[in-house]
Amino acid sequence: MDNTPNGEYPGENLNDLLARTILLLDELGPDAASCVENLKALEKRLEADHFNLAVLGQFKRGKSTLLNSLLGEPILPSSVVPLTAIPTFVQWGPKLKARILFEDGLPEEEFAADDPGSLASFLEGFVTEESNPENRLGIRQAEVYHPSPLLRRGLILIDTPGIGSTFQHNTETTLNFLPQCDAALFLISADPPVTEVEIAFLREVRAKIDHLFFIFNKMDYLKADDRSKALQFFRKVLKDQARIPETVPVYPMSALHALEARMSGDRDLLRDSGLEEVQDHLIDFLMNEKAQVLQDALARKAGDNVTETLMQVNLTARSLQIPLESLEERLELLAGKIREAERQRRSSGDLLTGDRKRTLEFLEEQAGELRRKAQAFFEGIVRESTAKESGGEHMDRAAKDAVTTTLPGFFERELGDMSLEFDRHVTRVLRPHQERADQLIEAVRRGAAELFDIPYHAPESAGVLESSREPYWVTHKWGSTMNPIPAGLFDWVLPRGIRRSVILKRLLKQVEDLVIHNVENLRWATLQNLDAAFRGFISDLDRRLEETISATHGAIRAVVAKKKEHSETIAEELNRLETWITELQEVENGFRNFNATRFSSKPPG
Repeated sequence: MDNTPNGEYPGENLNDLLARTILLLDELGPDAASCVENLKALEKRLEADHFNLAVLGQFKRGKSTLLNSLLGEPILPSSVVPLTAIPTFVQWGPKLKARILFEDGLPEEEFAADDPGSLASFLEGFVTEESNPENRLGIRQAEVYHPSPLLRRGLILIDTPGIGSTFQHNTETTLNFLPQCDAALFLISADPPVTEVEIAFLREVRAKIDHLFFIFNKMDYLKADDRSKALQFFRKVLKDQARIPETVPVYPMSALHALEARMSGDRDLLRDSGLEEVQDHLIDFLMNEKAQVLQDALARKAGDNVTETLMQVNLTARSLQIPLESLEERLELLAGKIREAERQRRSSGDLLTGDRKRTLEFLEEQAGELRRKAQAFFEGIVRESTAKESGGEHMDRAAKDAVTTTLPGFFERELGDMSLEFDRHVTRVLRPHQERADQLIEAVRRGAAELFDIPYHAPESAGVLESSREPYWVTHKWGSTMNPIPAGLFDWVLPRGIRRSVILKRLLKQVEDLVIHNVENLRWATLQNLDAAFRGFISDLDRRLEETISATHGAIRAVVAKKKEHSETIAEELNRLETWITELQEVENGFRNFNATRFSSKPPG
């Protein structure tokens, strides 16, 4: 075969290399079944990869127009009133289509559109404040499918609710959502200038997402002489007030002109609009950057799987060459190493149980602190909102309105902070266990390699490759209902001051119940995530240890049995295995030398 120096076929990419290796291992039969299954999972992970790009901005900055210009036609409604708190996910599909997903498990609604206008009209009935005030329809998210070449490459555009357009907790929800995105575009515009609300939001966004870029929209509103001044002013505001480094790119453009140019085919207008720079220098670069990182990680993981199979084949071939008596002695020595590994596994399980117990205690401490913080906060809200009310319905209504308005935002913020801190804690707890597990598995492999004098390579991929999570939108409905307070039998005869005190006491009791209810819901959800993390870790460790034992001890035992049967096919089997070793070494080299930086792209300027 005419192979390239690094072991790959000429022009072979990672998809082709995975597919070729899977076909090769399929011929090995049951001995390679586990490796084939793992490689197919990696292949699926590569094919399903998406780049999630959130588009952020204050109401009427032109987010929908920008998205429409990237797609080349107006499929997203651009309303004169704010959009409601519903995210819209725009992804590739062969035909124009929209899906509306409802809360509480209601059946989804789907619409196949004949043209962009009908799709925009359909969406307008669900995602605008005018048609769906305060999301009374109970919509979780909207999904749009569009045959854009840009989307076909795996880009998912996520239109978020405008800052300040509805309720404060929508902003908190957006902040919690951002870490699951690969990047964010933040729109500001020349009309009006950047606001204090936007600056405050940006300060929090910086801590949530690694890749943040700015679109200075509506540049067509300014004369040529004023554009550079406006950009210079905006960069100064970003640096001085939002602490955004000067190196973060700001792309001037006119989304409206870009959309007009895409629809009319006007190349000059498209060039002047600034859209091509955004698409070519930003989106293309980010997608390629992510693809490089992903493909490098998958290639290393695939190489480790092939290495394990190659070791098993090498062990089998070497065992066929060793006399039976010597083989049985080495097999017993390997069995001793495996018994020691299993003993350490049990010991590790005891340590892990202790760490889980201590992590539960940490969770309870977090929940207790949150209860105290929430109780003090909402007691203050109730006292302040009812300070000027004498009693009865007026106090009830004032307290209810104040709590209903502030409670979702408070708990969304606390959800984000608590989840982030708890995730970090679990990662810190599990990291040393992961390192010990890797050392335990490697000890068995290295021991087998030394006993049978075969090549050994330690795995290159660190730990277990995590699967990519699809971005979610927090849709939890925080309990904020305060029931009308029934008047006591003698409340009406009490003096005004005492009556007010009695009613306030009842209100504070309801606040206490609300806090307990919401904190317990948050604690319970976090507890489920904790249990899933520990169960998954233990299950993965047991699976890896079992596979390692099967690939070493199991393979050699099979050879011992065959030798005792005085099989006449041993020489033929040895020749076949040597051929397999050569071919497996070739694909192993292909993965080890794979270079995902073959993508050509220019970084954003």
